[in-house]
Formats: sequence, structure tokens, C-alpha cells
Amino acid sequence: MPTLSWRAGHMIDTTPVKPMECLLITGASAGLGEEFAKQLAARCKKMVLVARRGDRLATLAATLMQTHDVEVCCYEADLCNESARVQLHASLEEKGWQPDGLINNAGMGDYGTFHESSWEKTEAMIRLNMEALTHLTHLFLPPMIAAGSGQIINISSLASILPIPDFAVYAATKAYVSSFSEALKIELKEFGINVLAVCPGPIKTEFGQVAARNGTPIAANMREWFYVNKEQVVAEAIQAMDRNLARVYPGWQVCLAAAGISLVPLALLRLLMATRPRKVS
Repeated sequence: MPTLSWRAGHMIDTTPVKPMECLLITGASAGLGEEFAKQLAARCKKMVLVARRGDRLATLAATLMQTHDVEVCCYEADLCNESARVQLHASLEEKGWQPDGLINNAGMGDYGTFHESSWEKTEAMIRLNMEALTHLTHLFLPPMIAAGSGQIINISSLASILPIPDFAVYAATKAYVSSFSEALKIELKEFGINVLAVCPGPIKTEFGQVAARNGTPIAANMREWFYVNKEQVVAEAIQAMDRNLARVYPGWQVCLAAAGISLVPLALLRLLMATRPRKVS
């Protein structure tokens, strides 16, 4: 029987599971990436943290190694660049670290009308949200297949099932992540590798600050009750990983919203999104 306990107001499964030899987390300097590192450190022998802000990675690594029996390696890299991804893979191979867990968390958004967007930011978002995620999975997957085990978590979004005005490209990139994860899960089942798409709703992290244009509020019309804290999102994602699920919508309110959206015909959904309150000047 599974062992259940309560944490941050929700039930989680605390049944002991197989530890990971080496876990790689992208976008680990803040938000969900940082929280995944904190919650999974006790289950890893080695952990690779990747982000652009090396100082934050170093601080996090020191904390993890002080509180857990885990060896942590930090890589400061801009994953929008293919050369940085190739160099990361080569460095870990040279070091003898082979991840059997991969959390593709790095991502960015851009809030505003598409025709007024900066192409440089849009292109970076496409490269990070889709290209980097796909490339890193391609780089680190073969040894998992050879070993016959592995875990891949791709951070998607509730936005992946919605056409969202003012978030058009971001939502489209997350639709790719969810679809890619579903297909990959089917392909890799015979090799003992699980693929999970985590589809959170709004979370209070630095994501909104990066996505905003000129201080324009992103979620001014968002109800406070709809937010799910990052601790709960990660805890439910880990529970879903342990249960070999394909997709999870953390938080009862987000899960309920996803179920409702799935029942709405596209024509009606299009009409509803057209009347959605917008805060873009």
C-alpha cells in the first residue's frame, strides 16, 4: 500500500521509489527548476543544474550539498544556442556523468499582441521552449535507452490546450511540448523510460516579469484562487512521475479547468477566448 502524507495543504505519495543516479535540470536558477532541485535532491546521487545565472546556481548547489548527500555540478549556459547545448552534453560525457533523469524546465514567455512583438524575443522563445527541449532530449536519450530506464519531465502549460490572444506564440510552443511528450512516451514505453508533461496554470514566479512588455501586467484579471504555488506544482509533478503518468495538471482548480476546456467545442472555445479580458495597451 502507498504511504500518504500531507504537505502544503495537499496529499502526496511518500512511498519509497528508486533513486536517480544523475538528474539534469534546466532553468534551475529560480522558479520550478529550483524547486525541483530542492524536492528531488534527496533522491539523487548526482545533480546537474543548468541556467544562465551562474551565481544563483552556485548558491543553490551549496545549499543542496549541505543538506543532502548529493554531488552537484553547475553549468552556466544560454540554451537558446545550439553550441551551448552540445558543449553541455560533451562536458558531462567527459566528466562521466550520464543523466538518467532529465527535467526540461527552461522556458520563457512574451505577453502582447503578435504584430507588436520583438522578433528577437519571439525567436528566442521558440528556440528555448521547443528547439532546446527537443535537442537536449535527443542528446541525452540514447544512454537511457541503452540502460533500459529513465525519466523525462517536460514542463508544458495549461496554455498548451488553449489559443490565447496576446500569448499566441507561447501557447503554441507549449502545445508542441505536450504533443511531443505524448508521442515520445508511446515510443519509449518499451525501453522502460517514462515521459511526463507537466501542465501548470499560473504560478507566482519570475516568469511573468520576463514575459511582460514595458511593465504591462500579465495577470491583472487573474483570480487569486486560481494560482497554485510552485511547491505544490512540483510535488504533484513528482508524484505523477512516480506513477508513470503521461500528463498532470497540478492543482485541483487547474485540473478542473483542463477537464472543462477539453469538453468545449473549438468554435465555442474560439468565441470564449475572443471575449477574454485583455490588459495589453
